Amino acid sequence: MSKIIYLNSHPIQYLSPLLKQLSNAVQLRVGYLSKAGLGTIKDKGFGEVITWDEPLLEGYASFFIPNLRGSTPMDNGFLDAINPGVFKVLLSSPEKIIVLNGWSYLTNWLVFIFGPILGKEIWLRAESPLNQELRKSKKVLFVKKILLKHFLFKFLVKRFLYIGSQNKAFYNYYGVDDNRLIFTPYAVDNEKFRAKYNSNLPVLKDLRASLKIPTNLKIILFSGKYITKKRPLDLLHAFENLASEGYGLIFLGDGMLRSEMESYVSSRKLKNVWLTGFVNQSQIDKYYSIADVFVMTSGVGETWGLSVNEAMNFSLPVIVSTTCGSSFDLVEEGENGYTYTEGDIEALTKAIRYVFDEHKKCERMGNRSFEIVQGFSIEKSVTNISKTVNKLN
Repeated sequence: MSKIIYLNSHPIQYLSPLLKQLSNAVQLRVGYLSKAGLGTIKDKGFGEVITWDEPLLEGYASFFIPNLRGSTPMDNGFLDAINPGVFKVLLSSPEKIIVLNGWSYLTNWLVFIFGPILGKEIWLRAESPLNQELRKSKKVLFVKKILLKHFLFKFLVKRFLYIGSQNKAFYNYYGVDDNRLIFTPYAVDNEKFRAKYNSNLPVLKDLRASLKIPTNLKIILFSGKYITKKRPLDLLHAFENLASEGYGLIFLGDGMLRSEMESYVSSRKLKNVWLTGFVNQSQIDKYYSIADVFVMTSGVGETWGLSVNEAMNFSLPVIVSTTCGSSFDLVEEGENGYTYTEGDIEALTKAIRYVFDEHKKCERMGNRSFEIVQGFSIEKSVTNISKTVNKLN
């Protein structure tokens, strides 16, 4: 079996299923630059202390490289990861391929520079979509073209794992040819979520009753942190236009904008709006199961939006802002949902109405969502990675 080290900043709940399945196809070790994310943590986005209730380290071999910054949160600050021990890994490990998850940290750059010198082949996985990249200033793009196109991507990285069409376009923009690209679609554990959908299907009325959600409402679901990047207030504004039409709105999550959202609901006397607070991974399926449509309103910084993948496994129509990377791959306009321009409340309102504008349309769109998301699977990533590494043997 081919040997790979996958170096990541810290254990992440969305990445663990991929690592577990990849370890069955190649000889994999996962190295972490920090223990942030393990145990009880203070999550800045959710604004509370949380503990993930699904295992992050099971099913694959892993190790931690001591970080001089201790257990500091990994917020993409260049000095959040300072790991001198990475030199020992590069010098003594038998693995030829090192996969790096981005270029944010000092330690990543140590690997980029010294890995090839020590005979390692560097592969890069990052999430940047071209549509958001092009919104940066000309000065920033000029500097990044020098740094990425003419240095990092040209000389130090051998292959690139792209998560979707906008991420592929990002790499192409910075000079990476298609023959150096490997499609590793951004995915959730489709089988796990679909199994929960199937088990919940016969008891939807009971689920709504347990969550105290009236059965006569058409439920709009938002899933994510209540933070500026996610733009939850956009959905509240749109809901105000719909509130008299038999809709209910669930905000699955929590965060710093909660008080502002609650004040808006109270001042506008909006009914049938629920802010759930943090809900752990083992319980989110209940909310996806009782929903009728899923909405992602995010702006710049939402490189993909894996909640869209989750929702589609529950056969939900999806409405996604065109800023989100996933909107280019997971939304077929009028077939499984709609896209709209970030911040356009009128367009968002219309899109929600369009989903329900004829009998059975919501169900038909939801079925198409499920079909589309099957093309974005962990299995496809594992297959494409293992095929490439096996050619090197």
